[in-house]
Amino acid sequence: MSEQPAHPTSDTTHRLAEPAPPCAIVIFGASGDLTHRLLMPALYNLSRWKLLPDKMAILGIGRTDMDSKELREDFTKTIEGFVADKTAEFSVDKIDQDAWSRVVNTIEYVDGDISDPKLYDEIKAEIDKFSKKGVGCNVLFYLAVAAKLFGPVVVNLAKAGLMKEEDNYWRRVIIEKPFGHDYQSAVALDKQILEVVSESQVFRIDHFLGKETVQNIMALRFGNGFFEPIWNRDHVDHVQITVSETVGVEKRGSFYEATGALRDMVPNHLFQLFTLTAMEPPASFDADAVRDRKEDALRATHHMSREDAQRFAVRGQYTRGKVRDKDVNDYRAEPDVDPKSQTETYVALRLTIDNWRWAGVPFYLRTGKSMAKRKTEIAIRFKQAPLSIFKDTPVDEPIDNWLILNIQPDEGITWQFGAKVPGPHVQLEAVNMKFSYKDFFKVQPSTGYETLIYDAMYGDATLFQRADNIEEGWKIVQPLLDTWKAGKPPLAMYEAGSAGPKEADELLARDGRKWRPL
Repeated sequence: MSEQPAHPTSDTTHRLAEPAPPCAIVIFGASGDLTHRLLMPALYNLSRWKLLPDKMAILGIGRTDMDSKELREDFTKTIEGFVADKTAEFSVDKIDQDAWSRVVNTIEYVDGDISDPKLYDEIKAEIDKFSKKGVGCNVLFYLAVAAKLFGPVVVNLAKAGLMKEEDNYWRRVIIEKPFGHDYQSAVALDKQILEVVSESQVFRIDHFLGKETVQNIMALRFGNGFFEPIWNRDHVDHVQITVSETVGVEKRGSFYEATGALRDMVPNHLFQLFTLTAMEPPASFDADAVRDRKEDALRATHHMSREDAQRFAVRGQYTRGKVRDKDVNDYRAEPDVDPKSQTETYVALRLTIDNWRWAGVPFYLRTGKSMAKRKTEIAIRFKQAPLSIFKDTPVDEPIDNWLILNIQPDEGITWQFGAKVPGPHVQLEAVNMKFSYKDFFKVQPSTGYETLIYDAMYGDATLFQRADNIEEGWKIVQPLLDTWKAGKPPLAMYEAGSAGPKEADELLARDGRKWRPL
């Protein structure tokens, strides 16, 4: 028997890729939580995987009064803190000091008001210094700032000439979510940004798309001959997409009151999972080819009327309870939350797609805070097999057949099917066949931002959202925003630590179905 090849690890896989081209990375909001918690660990990983440019510079922009040395020390303290914190999204046993040095030693800092044009003159001067040191003129701007600042920052960058591309160098901007507050604001933001830069320069990031299992949806569907032929209404009964969180609103009461679960999660995270599951095969993995098919899926999604919004959607809010044996406050008792708040912390939707592949197949989406378990998964339920062959046996109902794409916390894929129980009688029992990424590929700790930052430096927009994708997603949820603003339907309360409100169970029960247990 021939020797089997060793399972690839994330380190060996990344060595197959080349380092990104020389560039400067300018981070607005450098002193903020996102930069410390996710961006710096992602850059550290890229350094460890030898994927950062050989010539690179990082410029932090913020309002905090500090110098470059203090920021470097602050980042180092944060990175070292991940060794001890096993609950963080990024956690390691030790820090590779050489890899971290390649990042931290490139960092400079400029403090100032991002609404002040003089700040952009300083940024330009720093970029010129980097260029003279051999870094080159390629610049990636990262907006880790409040959403209300996205448009003004891009406009100010353009006015200062910092987004102008010439002599074969590029200028790109990564914009975090939320991209807009509703359909009208998303359209207005796109208009404001695209008046001063081109679509090819804008990278709207959703870190869900950096997760290996999310990227693997297309590989699973289109790289295997046995999935795609059954990925349609002839074989699929329904699809469930779940993004449940055990954390509550914590210290973000003022943000969450103005946002809510629908705006925070559905037009971005859940719709990314939804479109990757529902899209038609693209002609290639070119960015626009993929995003065109995702746009088709959104355009074919049935838009709810005001009546539909009350019938096919549930909005909930958590009350006092226990999550992992810890007491959790009522949402309305959280800091900076209105005692009479009507903000939803839970959403469940029933969506349908009006095309040949999915006509008649409901997609159920749910997301919530302070729930029983942290879980993100796409669960595809297949139609039941006929039972005629089992007549005159104890088998009186078929086994549910599921294909489950586990996205977090344990990335992998599970098949559930029926098998005969050993013994003299014909009895069926559900069994699971499971593939785990961490067992097969020996996956290294990551934040999900590594692939996205690397792709942005290379100009590959496949895993980023295009303007029309964003706007179409908001168009689908706009009737819900309008209806809920009018107080209909009333909030469905659910106990913290539960699987959500009973009204969400009723949403599926009307179709003769039920949610998979958390």
